[in-house]
Amino acid sequence: MKLQNLNTLLVIMIGLLVISCNSKPRVIESEASSEQADANKIFDMEEGPLVSDALPEEHKVVAEEVLNTDKYTYINVTENGEKFWIAIPRSEVEVGETFYYRGGLLKKNFFSPEFNRVFETVYLVSEFWKQPSGSGSALDEAHAGMQGGEAIPDLEVGNIERAQGAVKLAELFAHKEKYNNQMVKVTGKCVKVNPQIMNRNWVHVQDGSGEGLDLVITTMENIPLGAVVTLEGTIALDKDFGAGYRYDVIMESAVLQ
Repeated sequence: MKLQNLNTLLVIMIGLLVISCNSKPRVIESEASSEQADANKIFDMEEGPLVSDALPEEHKVVAEEVLNTDKYTYINVTENGEKFWIAIPRSEVEVGETFYYRGGLLKKNFFSPEFNRVFETVYLVSEFWKQPSGSGSALDEAHAGMQGGEAIPDLEVGNIERAQGAVKLAELFAHKEKYNNQMVKVTGKCVKVNPQIMNRNWVHVQDGSGEGLDLVITTMENIPLGAVVTLEGTIALDKDFGAGYRYDVIMESAVLQ
């Protein structure tokens, strides 16, 4: 009987030991690890434009330190006495130079494999320029200069004569399911351009057929601000590029007609 009790006690003690071992705190790996592993994908803009609504205002910064890679430029900048890092597509930037940017995607503990270092805070920026603000916004002037213009173009959308076969934006947005995955032609005025994001230009056109109707079009064409153009491309619905950039309706791979 004593031997049986001893065996029972031994089994209980072993069971408690196993439970104790399995109850150790679990180590949860930080999500930053996967983010750092995908650093190149983020910089290659596969997940969408590097312009978000996180920093909508215009920023004026001075370059304090510049680090270049084959494709990108990291810049330690100061703004109103505050220092931080931004990263832009490879550009010629000199220490002491002043430039401007709008938007940016905030990344914390961002690992750069090129320099084998972690940037505690860095903004990934694609929309930047070197000219100061004038009578209009610096962004509008930068776009105007980029297209070779000397003045800010007229972006007022009045009566626009549509090309034959072009669909009104009011019709497109009202019956978007009808046009999903279809080749569609539209005529409108270019009111905004974000060039060379994800290796394509992002053009906003309006045709005045409905209040506030603005169609985003991706294209390899160089469309100047203020130009009235006819573009034909494929309509896609509910397209999500990440970083807060989701479009109910978008035209992709458009070409000039």
